[in-house]
Order: sequence, then structure tokens, then C-alpha cells
Amino acid sequence: MSVSEAETRLGQSEALEELKALRASIDNIDAALVHMLAERFKCTQKVGVLKATNNLPPADPAREKIQIERLRQLAGDANLDPDFAEKFLNFIVHEVIRHHEAIAAEAGN
Repeated sequence: MSVSEAETRLGQSEALEELKALRASIDNIDAALVHMLAERFKCTQKVGVLKATNNLPPADPAREKIQIERLRQLAGDANLDPDFAEKFLNFIVHEVIRHHEAIAAEAGN
């Protein structure tokens, strides 16, 4: 494992120890996000199968609109930029729809 420029510049100091601790927390959060996204996509894959089985469209614009508003509110409550949260959700929704379309195509819908 190589040492970053910041670590080299900080030497052996309290700031370096704090930097390492914060980075370890960030690494844990990143790992948790990846696992949460994996679980989310497992669920949405099942939704895609359910939709394909029942000949429902891959996208649900009304639900997407509700979810965007919900996420924007949650983001604001959490002091996170609502525009960022919306962009993030739009990215996820785009991927989900793409998966649902593929599932529907495989089902012959």
C-alpha cells in the first residue's frame, strides 16, 4: 500500500492519525453503499420479473416522480444537496428501467 502525498506531508502527527481514521470511516461507508446498492438492485430485479410476468411497463413515471420528491425532502432534512440526491436517484432509476426492459425482452414482452 503506497503512502499518499498528504500522508507524506503530514508525517507522524495527530493530523495524520485523524486523516487515517476519517479515511477508514469513508472506506466503511463506501463498502456499505456498495452492499446497499447490491441489495436494492436484487429487489428491483425481482420487480422487473414481476412486471414482465404481468405485462406491466418497465417504467412507472408517476412513482418515479413521487420518489424524486420524497428523496429531495429526505436530502434536505439530512443537509444533503437535493439536486445531487435527485441526480443520484435518476441514475439509479435509469439503470433499473434498463434492467426491466431487458427482463421484459427476455420474457417476450
